Parts: sequence; structure tokens; C-alpha cells
Amino acid sequence: MKFKNFLSLKSLIVLGFVIAVIPLFLAVMYAAFGMRETSALGRTVNTHVFEQTKTIRLVLQKASDIERKAKLFVLLSDPTLRQPYERQSYETVRASFKQALGDLLKLHVDNKIALLVNELSEKENLIYQQIIGSDDENNLELPIDEAFQGLRESAATLSREFENHVDHEFNELHQLSESLEHGLLVKGAVLLAISFSVIAILLIVLSRSMRQLDVSIRRLGAGELAEPILVNGPSDLRYLGNRLEWLRTHLLELEVSKQQFMQNVAREIELPLASLRQDAELLAGDTDYDPNSKRENTVLHLCANIEKLNTVSEELLRYSRINSLPDSKRKESVNIKDLLETVIDDFQPVLSSKAIAIRMLARPVEISGIPEQLRAIIEQLLTNAVKFSPEGGEIRVILRDAGTLMELEVEDEGPGIAADERDHIFEPFYRGKAGDTGDSDGPGLGLAIVKEYVANHQGKVEVIDARQDQQGARIRVQIPLNGEN
Repeated sequence: MKFKNFLSLKSLIVLGFVIAVIPLFLAVMYAAFGMRETSALGRTVNTHVFEQTKTIRLVLQKASDIERKAKLFVLLSDPTLRQPYERQSYETVRASFKQALGDLLKLHVDNKIALLVNELSEKENLIYQQIIGSDDENNLELPIDEAFQGLRESAATLSREFENHVDHEFNELHQLSESLEHGLLVKGAVLLAISFSVIAILLIVLSRSMRQLDVSIRRLGAGELAEPILVNGPSDLRYLGNRLEWLRTHLLELEVSKQQFMQNVAREIELPLASLRQDAELLAGDTDYDPNSKRENTVLHLCANIEKLNTVSEELLRYSRINSLPDSKRKESVNIKDLLETVIDDFQPVLSSKAIAIRMLARPVEISGIPEQLRAIIEQLLTNAVKFSPEGGEIRVILRDAGTLMELEVEDEGPGIAADERDHIFEPFYRGKAGDTGDSDGPGLGLAIVKEYVANHQGKVEVIDARQDQQGARIRVQIPLNGEN
């Protein structure tokens, strides 16, 4: 369906709707015409049967009248007793009977009924000939009973045959109606299947494009900028894909510029620091050690600040290389509980120096991730917790499986994080109130690195409210178990 590339989303939806509605419209029209045809045929059959029934009843009635008039005419066998109008009355009834038979034959009855009508007419003629013949000879005799019996039997046979004919007509009409209904159901099902197929194809086309957009946006959010973005489908969705591709290249350029800037700054800092370190060491070596000497204190303070600047330079280099190493993107299955226990074992000397206890509640959780980055996340969270925890305090660590997510919480008993700082502490170089009071001597990149590493795993990190009766910082990390969000 390459033609979809030339249509917008609106045009494609309208076109798909029209194509889907056409079979439904045809099905409705076919049903309407079928019902109209069946109704017309039913009216025709009912009218025809009604006319035939009325005429048959008239024929049967006239046959009965003829038999009665014939018998009366014969009973008055004496011409002196017979009134002149008796024969005229008989002839009138007989003419009405013939007229009824003629009307019945004009209704296009089937051959069998037509034969029975002729048979009934012949038997009536036989009776008439016998009566008129006897009258001409002045020796009128009653026709044999078999003649009247034959007339009645023919009339009864005609009545039964017509009833069978009516049943047959209505059965044919019923079968035709059922056949039309079956055909309507089959054709309607086919047309509905065509409509649903068109709708399904339209949904597949749109869902494919929307899925490509969704995957592209998620990749941009995760910082995966290496692969180009390509969205197929309607023209406006492809336009969005092109804008996302432009955004990807722009972000890639900004990322490269940021890395280059940080690397340049780190190198520019590193060279003067090395020179300052050498000068400070020479200055310290030229004098005898005197803890009360103002010069000695100045040299020690200078060396300490040089070490802080060196730490800042190393953190800058580390932060700039987060997304620049291709090997760091390779993920594997990692047991977070085992990794957490290993990191806590490595922190035991630091914890012992401040008499800090760790209370851990951890369940086995395995996720798909980058081991080095996951370890760095745990180390940085524990480093911050240890740094701001008072001596003899407690750090609470919780690891659990929350459905499709891995949740890791680290909570300390330090001064906590103010509500207005929670949206900023993950920004590079941001140092909150703890940094302003001198409790933190870092460059403010630790939590920014944590945020980048968590984003590389399509997760999120946030500061949440402390538990009841607690005031320390409580940070929660959520990462999808399968590495996808």
C-alpha cells in the first residue's frame, strides 16, 4: 500500500471510512431491494390467489345452484304445471356458471385445474343435454343420479386441487423468501468481512506508524541517538518523523558539543592543577614542618583545594563520557540483590568509620541492564547517604519487584532535601543547601550521573517523601525489568 505515503492521516482515515462504508451501503441496498422484491412477489401471489379463491368459490356456488335448478326444473315435468320463467331461470344460472368457469380460466390456473374446470363443464353439459332432450320429446326424465354425483365429485376435486395449489404457491413463496434471506446473510457477511478487512488494514497502517513514532520518542528520551529515525505511513506522520530526525541530529550535535566542552574544560583544569600541585609540594618541602606555622597551614589548605579541583576535573571527564562509550550500551541480565550486597560489603570500612548501620530489605530481582552503570547508581546513592548521615545513624535500603519495574529506595537520617530543591538536585553542578553549608565537597555531578545512568535503562529517579517521623532524604529508582518501558 505505497499509496498511503501520498495521503495525510486525515485523508487516509476518510478514505478508509469511505471504503469501509461502501460494502455496508451495498449490503443495506441489497437487503432493501431483496425485501422490496419479496414484498412485491408476496403481494402478487396473495392477489392472484385471492382472485382465484374468489372465483373458485363462485364456481362451486354456481355448480350447486345449477344442480338445484336442474332438479327443480325436472320435478316440474308436466309442461302444464311448469311456469315459463323456470327454464329462463335455469338458463340464467347456467350462463352464470359458464361465466364463472371462463373467469377462472382467464386467471392462468395451472393445467391440472384447467382440466378439472373442463371436466366440470362437460358434466354440466351432459346434465343439460339430458334435461333439454327430454323436454323436447315431452317425456322429461330425471338424469341418472350418477350425473349429479359426478358433478359434485368434480366440484369437490376442483376444490381440493385448488387448496393444494394454494399450499404449493405459498410454499414456493416461503422457499423463495428463505433463499433470499440466506443469500442476504451470505452476501451481507461477505460485505461485512470486506469492511472489517479495510478497517483492519487501516488500523495496521496507522498503528505501525504510531508505533514507530512511539519507539523513536522513547529512544530520544533514553538518549539513544545513534540510529536515524524513519517513520513510514501517512504524509503528516512522516513529517513528524522527519521533525524527530531533525531533533535527533540536533540533540546529537548538542551532546557532542557538551562532551567536547567538558573534556576541554577538564584538560584545561588538569594542566594548571598539575603545575600547582608540583609548586605546592616544592613549597612544602622547602620548610620544616611546623603545625603552628601560618605558612604551613596555607600550604596544606592549598593542597586540599588542589585535590578538590582534581576531583572536579575527574567528575567532569566521567560525566562527559557517559554516553560516548559504545560498549556501555550493551546490556545483560543483572541480579540487583547480589550487586547491592557486593556494594554494601565494599562500603563497610566507610560505614564503620561513622558507626552507620544499614538495614536492608531486599528481594531477588533480575533486570536487563549495564552492570557498570547499575553499580555506579548504587554506589552514588550510598555515598550520598553516608555523607549526609550523622554518626551512629541508620541507612535503610529497600529492593523489590513492583510488577514490571525494579524499585530501589535508599533513605538516610540526614537533613533531608527541601521540597523546592527536589526538581534541581539531579541537574549537573547543582548543590543544595547542604553544599552551601559545607557538608558537601563534591562538584554536584553525582546525582546528575545517576539520572543519566537511570535514563539509559529507560527508568526514572526521584526524591519522595520521607517515612513518618523521619526527615532524611529518600530517593527511589525505578527501572523496567526487561530494559523497555
